[in-house]
Parts: sequence; C-alpha cells; structure tokens
Amino acid sequence: MNALASLPISSPAPAVAGAAAPRALPAFPKLSRLYRLQYEQVQSAWVLLYPEGMVKLNDSTSEILRRCNGERSVDAMVADLETLFNAKGIAPQVEDLLHEGMRRGWIV
Repeated sequence: MNALASLPISSPAPAVAGAAAPRALPAFPKLSRLYRLQYEQVQSAWVLLYPEGMVKLNDSTSEILRRCNGERSVDAMVADLETLFNAKGIAPQVEDLLHEGMRRGWIV
C-alpha cells in the first residue's frame, strides 16, 4: 500500500455538459498568502492556518503542502515525495490534492 493511499481525496466529479474544465495546476505551486502552514506542538501535527480558523493535516498532505513554495515544479515535488515515501506512481494522488487545494483557495 502506498503512503498516499490514506489521503482524504474524493474522486473527481464526472464531467457535466457545459461545466468549466478544471484549471491547470500552476507550474510552481505555492500556498496562497491567506494561509500559513505551521507545526502545532499541542496537536503533534501540521496545520493550515487562515483568518477564520485552521485545518489539521495528515502526514502526507502536510508533506505535499510543505513543498508548495513556488520554487518546485509539480514533477520535482512528486519525485521528492516518491523518495520520501518510498513509493512510485503517486503523481495522480499528489495532483488530486493540489487540484483540491486550488479549489479551496489554498494553492495558487
């Protein structure tokens, strides 16, 4: 079982006639300035902070978002994560999470 299998990512919604196509991922994803990623000692977890609250992240999601610094390409992020998790073929899961982050406004 690969390490990203536990990502809480839903399957993409089926295409709907007239619906806008999903936006392409940025070449070098980064977190929106409205969000801050930090480690919370009390929760022993990485969290994504925003003005109205926070999101507690699982380990694989935090590793992906920690690489969203505007300096790494998606391919470089995937290669790094495949090494970290000792897994191959995780690009679809990483891209799904990045698309969900874009949908939620975390990723620009």
